[in-house]
Amino acid sequence: MKIITSIFDLNKEIKDYKNIGFVPTMGGIHAGHISLIKASQNKKSKTIVSIFVNPTQFNKRDDFKQYPRDIQKDVAILEKLNVEYLFTPNIKDIYKSKAKKFNLKKKDKILCAKYRIGHFEGVLNVMNRLMTIIKSKDLYMGEKDYQQLYLIKKFLSKKFKVRINSCPTIRINNIALSTRNKLLKKRSIRKASEIALFLKKVKYKSKFESTKLVSDLHNYKIKLEKKYHIKVDYLEFRDEKSLKLNNFKNKYRLFVAYEIDNVRLIDNY
Repeated sequence: MKIITSIFDLNKEIKDYKNIGFVPTMGGIHAGHISLIKASQNKKSKTIVSIFVNPTQFNKRDDFKQYPRDIQKDVAILEKLNVEYLFTPNIKDIYKSKAKKFNLKKKDKILCAKYRIGHFEGVLNVMNRLMTIIKSKDLYMGEKDYQQLYLIKKFLSKKFKVRINSCPTIRINNIALSTRNKLLKKRSIRKASEIALFLKKVKYKSKFESTKLVSDLHNYKIKLEKKYHIKVDYLEFRDEKSLKLNNFKNKYRLFVAYEIDNVRLIDNY
């Protein structure tokens, strides 16, 4: 595996390759990332993984500082997976040039965009820069960060003529895998597992009594907060394609975000 740290070196290395799959990450490589890498390897001749903890998508400085980092462990995992390229740029290199700024409209300021001001603008900013550099025609992303996936498709897929391959959420003990999970205490992992099971049952029930469940969601939210001593930002049914509220005629998902141990967890079912 070649580890590349500068944009100049990356351009030299991959300029002759058209068949490259791109897996963007912020490190803390886990089974979810591995599923994306394997999806790329199944289709592409070469795969490039980026590790870049992007400061512009953190709306709290402490959150950025505390974000789990272990580059040596990540490198070891990626080498075992026979990944061809690892791109680990620094902040100065990524943000040295001017680029388009993204502003979300009111209709997009829902779910996490409502509670994490500027987060998705930061995500779109860095993905715009990374995709300009890497120019891959295939991008691999997980469905756990479903709103992120939705917005990148909406704002960037046409611009870069890129195929965005969405991969199912990987879970351990019912919990959606996330690098942030490393910050959780053992008792909170147990709680998160119970919460996930509860929400899976709510989604299942929605197949038979969707209209009633919409009005019940507020009570479920209060119940979760009281029982597990957590703060729930949102618990909402939304249309899978448009993210509009309560459209049970098409495919839909149950979206949740809550805070436990001062760690913010998101999921969808």
